Amino acid sequence: MSQKFDVVVIGAGPGGYVAAIRAAQLGLKTACVEKWIDDKGATVLGGTCLNVGCIPSKALLDSTYKYHMAHSEFKIHGISTGDVSIDVPAMIGRKDQIVKNLTGGIAGLFKANGVTVLAGKGKVLDGKRVEVSKSDGSTEVVEATNIIIAAGSVPVNIPPAPLAEGLILDSEGALNIDETPKRLGVIGAGVIGLEMGSVWARLGSEVTVLEAMADFLPFCDLDMAKDAQKTFKKQGLDIRLNARVTGTEIKGKGKKQEVLVKFTDANGEQEITVDKLIVAVGRRPYTEALLDTGCGVDLDERGFIAVDGQCRTNLPGVYAIGDVVRGPMLAHKASEEGVMVADIIHGHKAQMNYDCIPGIIYTHPELAWVGKNEQQLKAEGVKIKVGKFPFAASGRAMASQDTEGFVKLIADEATDRILGCHIIGGQASELIAQAVIAMEFGSTAEDLQLTVFAHPTVSEAIHEAALACDNHAIHVANRKKR
Repeated sequence: MSQKFDVVVIGAGPGGYVAAIRAAQLGLKTACVEKWIDDKGATVLGGTCLNVGCIPSKALLDSTYKYHMAHSEFKIHGISTGDVSIDVPAMIGRKDQIVKNLTGGIAGLFKANGVTVLAGKGKVLDGKRVEVSKSDGSTEVVEATNIIIAAGSVPVNIPPAPLAEGLILDSEGALNIDETPKRLGVIGAGVIGLEMGSVWARLGSEVTVLEAMADFLPFCDLDMAKDAQKTFKKQGLDIRLNARVTGTEIKGKGKKQEVLVKFTDANGEQEITVDKLIVAVGRRPYTEALLDTGCGVDLDERGFIAVDGQCRTNLPGVYAIGDVVRGPMLAHKASEEGVMVADIIHGHKAQMNYDCIPGIIYTHPELAWVGKNEQQLKAEGVKIKVGKFPFAASGRAMASQDTEGFVKLIADEATDRILGCHIIGGQASELIAQAVIAMEFGSTAEDLQLTVFAHPTVSEAIHEAALACDNHAIHVANRKKR
């Protein structure tokens, strides 16, 4: 007789494991299916984000920024270090240990909450059944009152640059480079491309980023994108826009192998030679062998599982969350969808605000945003007021030697409601939470103006940006005089 569960979750990434834990906390008999196993045959929890994405990339970004600080910026503080070097294998080892600690933590949480782990590849069958194909070739079919599909996404590969071990790498391979390449090519100037380019540029690589689009970071506010482009150029990233890769060729033998990259830009056919090439052109939903032909779950025209605003598929009792459904491919979006769905299954009237999901690029300076940007609002015909405050005018930013960037706050001219916030600066990833909370509670620019911010803090930049919306900024000249 097959096992029966109230909830079966397919995928143990940031959407799946959170959904499973929440469902179990609510008293639902819950199982989580995960196909990923390590070289010792143990199930790997945490998905792409924890194992080969968000967490390890931040570990490398932190290590390399500390190296950059010691190498280039300590002197201004009166700190002498002598010659500074970095042990790249040790840096990679630290990253791996962080991942190991966190994956073990999820296993502990599953045990503490009574979540059953089913090792194998999950497939949705008809009649709300899930087939689990195990690594030894055997299969098990379990029954579920509710199914949550959280299968995640995989990197997009492009025909002109097929992956080649140690030479042409996807985002996962980029996390395991064991020595600093002299010349690094990156295809794609998005989040992953810029973060990985930053990591190796700090360690001395000559980094060339090839971006097919004509505009830099077109999904960001234009002011922020322009500032970021200038800053990255100063840091040594050679970002070439409107550059479409047409082919790659591996040359040489052994340790002398290199990659010839062919591309076209405004000047016609071009080529560069690099020691390693990272392909970072985005991700796609992972749906291979996920849905049995007879299960009846609909996909949309882009290959995502079709869901409504509460992540219900067309089949009652079957939900989908995270990267396999529409919206930004972000771990925190997947996690909150997981909580919402578990609550709905339990009978709560849960919902999620998709207008308040922050986006972040963890370069230095960091880029963070929430809500709509200025160009979007103008295209919609919304009358807005904008307040900006540069970190160069912040006493705390000066004291920290971190004055690049600004806070930009956008409010509705008629209602004063905050419509968006865009930050480029050293602590943008932390500061953006203040704007997210404000928008979640429907705050106005005046609400932030009347809030007491501690001094001296970089958070004061948000206060001043709110004041600047009405030309009331104190520590920077206002656009209009009253």
